[in-house]
Amino acid sequence: MPRKYRILVVDDETEHADAASEALRRVGYDVDTVYSGEDALAHISEDSYDLVVTDLKLPDATGIDILKAARSELPGTPVIVLTGYGTVESAVKSMREGALTYLEKGAGLNLAELRETVRKALEGLRPQDGPEEPPQLEGIIGESPQMRRIARLVRSVAPTSATVMIIGESGTGKELIAQAIHKNSPRRHKAFVALNCAALSDGILESELFGHEKGSFTGAASSRKGRFEYADNGTLFLDEVADMPASTQVKLLRVLEYGEIFRVGSNEPVKVDVRLVAATNKELEKEVREGRFREDLYFRLKVVTLYLPALREHKEDIDPLVDEFIREFSEVHNKSITGITPQALDTLRRYQWPGNVRELRNAIESTVVVSPGGVIEAADLPDYVRRGTQLALAAPKSAAPDVAGLSGMTLKEAECELLRNTLEETHGNREEAAKILGIGERTLYRKINEYGLR
Repeated sequence: MPRKYRILVVDDETEHADAASEALRRVGYDVDTVYSGEDALAHISEDSYDLVVTDLKLPDATGIDILKAARSELPGTPVIVLTGYGTVESAVKSMREGALTYLEKGAGLNLAELRETVRKALEGLRPQDGPEEPPQLEGIIGESPQMRRIARLVRSVAPTSATVMIIGESGTGKELIAQAIHKNSPRRHKAFVALNCAALSDGILESELFGHEKGSFTGAASSRKGRFEYADNGTLFLDEVADMPASTQVKLLRVLEYGEIFRVGSNEPVKVDVRLVAATNKELEKEVREGRFREDLYFRLKVVTLYLPALREHKEDIDPLVDEFIREFSEVHNKSITGITPQALDTLRRYQWPGNVRELRNAIESTVVVSPGGVIEAADLPDYVRRGTQLALAAPKSAAPDVAGLSGMTLKEAECELLRNTLEETHGNREEAAKILGIGERTLYRKINEYGLR
């Protein structure tokens, strides 16, 4: 059965937007419609689309902004630009930024032409009557929209040589995503080398990255290759890159610009061909603003950015993750675990998982080890998981919002008030506020900027 393609239509003129969307829905496409650049950028950052149709002139953004965001967040997704202000200059600029094509609205959009352009664009992605591409890749487990989007992005960026920045809380699986990128790339038969930048002192980090010559420092009894040389023609994964000292940042920038490294204690350059994947759990923009991270290096690293959600933001993936971990650890520990009860699964779903997928994995391993076999019961789960669930259920309900106090407000005003109150309650701790609100930190930052909450 043909898959149903997803399309995002962006136009501040609601009649044009609705007409284009309806014309595409009538021929079987799944269409989301937004009427501002801000909403379009939010959709592109938080969801996955096969094609984007955007007006060139928007009150709070431009079609070029949408193009750039799609190119970064949805690599390989074609973008069709519409405008009622057709000029040669704007057409050329949009095409240079990567637009697939350029259609003029004039007195009204030619809907037949739009449908035909969309059809041809989507035919170029994959066969229209072929099976839907499976969402999973090795190491990526889950059917939630968030994980399907990540799988799609990995497929798009893996065959390229683009540098990738992976951002997410600790335990969300950043190294697994880096490995998936490597395993689906032309470099998969070469080495995948990982290094945690926060785990080493400044001098040792440089030696680990670039290698050293004999006698270059006390204890350097022989020459040694660094991680860059070991990863030559393969992939180097730098975790916690935000913790890299300034002196090493300068040297890393040179590697990215010139493709060569200098061993510690040597003046001879060594050519390397390495695909770099970096990761952090920090807000790099803030690190740049506060002078702890070089802006030029930041832009070189974030050619493509992948945001990994916290497990509490996609709890529907707990079930398949649990199944996979039970299978894995039953085999590792030679246990005969045949399944898990609905009550035990419900307990796992209620827990907030501050340590994300890593914490869930450790909890299931612990459960498998202590379980007598057969089906895992709720009582078999670690005490801290059951206690955490019970505390959540026993929490007082007196803190329910005063709905009457919100009457007379617009939805945006009510949302702003909720955000302000939550930030006050957490004393400005944005990470904690995002947890309470059940949204990602990136979404919270966007809304703080939107409402001017500082």
